[in-house]
Amino acid sequence: MQQESVIWPENARLAVSIVVNVEEGSEMSIIRGDKGMEPVDELGVFVKAPIRNYGNESNYLYGIKSGAPRVIELLKQFDLPATWTVAAQSLESFPELAKAIRDSDHEPCSHGYRWIHQYKMDEKEEREFILNATNSIKTTCGRRPVGWLSRYLHTENTRRLLVEAGYKYHMDDYSGDVPFIDSEHPELVVVPYQLDTNDMKLWLNAGYTPDMWLKYAKDTFETLYREGEQSPKMMSLGVHLRIIGRPGRIWALEQFFEHISKFDRIWVTTREKIAEHLR
Repeated sequence: MQQESVIWPENARLAVSIVVNVEEGSEMSIIRGDKGMEPVDELGVFVKAPIRNYGNESNYLYGIKSGAPRVIELLKQFDLPATWTVAAQSLESFPELAKAIRDSDHEPCSHGYRWIHQYKMDEKEEREFILNATNSIKTTCGRRPVGWLSRYLHTENTRRLLVEAGYKYHMDDYSGDVPFIDSEHPELVVVPYQLDTNDMKLWLNAGYTPDMWLKYAKDTFETLYREGEQSPKMMSLGVHLRIIGRPGRIWALEQFFEHISKFDRIWVTTREKIAEHLR
C-alpha cells in the first residue's frame, strides 16, 4: 500500500519532530488517589499492594530537578523547537517548567490531565478529562493546546471528543512516516508518533544502551532523509526528562542534534506547524 504524500516548506526532504514528554508529577500514586503505585519504573520494583513507592517517585522527580535543565539547555544551544507533550497536572505542580515552555518557541501539546489511561472512562468522564487538561495547560502555558497524545489506550469516543473540544491534531497513531487527514474526523490531522526511536526503551530494557539508541536514531534519520528525496517523510524523536536527562544519556541526544545539524533540506519544527502545513 502506498503511503500518503506531502510536500514540506522550502522543498525539505524530511520534517523532524522532537517530542519532549512531561509525565513527572502526574504518574500513578496513592497520594493522588490511585489504588497503587506507578508500574513504569527504572528501579524495576512493582507490587500491587496499595503502598507508596517512594523510590520511584524520586526517580520521576529527578526529571524535573536535573533532567529538565539539561534538555532545555540543549534545545536552546541548537536553537531547535520541540513539541512538549505535557500531562497538565505536571505543569501545575512544577510551574517553573511551564514558564520555560512558555518563554520559548516550543509547543505545549496535551498528554491528558494526568498520565493515566483513559480507556476505562465513559463519555462524560473522558470529556471532562479532556476539558480539564485543555484549561489547565492554557493557564500554565498561556495558550491552549491544539494537539493530543493519549497514554496509548483511548476510547472509541476520543477523537470525536477532541474535535468537540477544538483540537486540530492527534498523535495516537503509529501507522506511517507522514501525516494525514483523519478519514473519520476530517477536522483532525493525524501526526503519527514513532515508538521505535523513543528513549523509553532505555528504561524498559537495561541492555539497550544510549549508544545503541543513538545509532538507531541516526540510522532512522538517514534512511528517511534518503527516501525523502523522492517522497518527503517525517521523523519523530520522543524523549523523557527523567530518562534522556540523566548524565549518562544526555550526551546521546546532544550527538543526535549535532548529527542532523550537518544536513540541509530538513525542517525541524513542532507538530502544530506540521498539522497547519498539511491543511
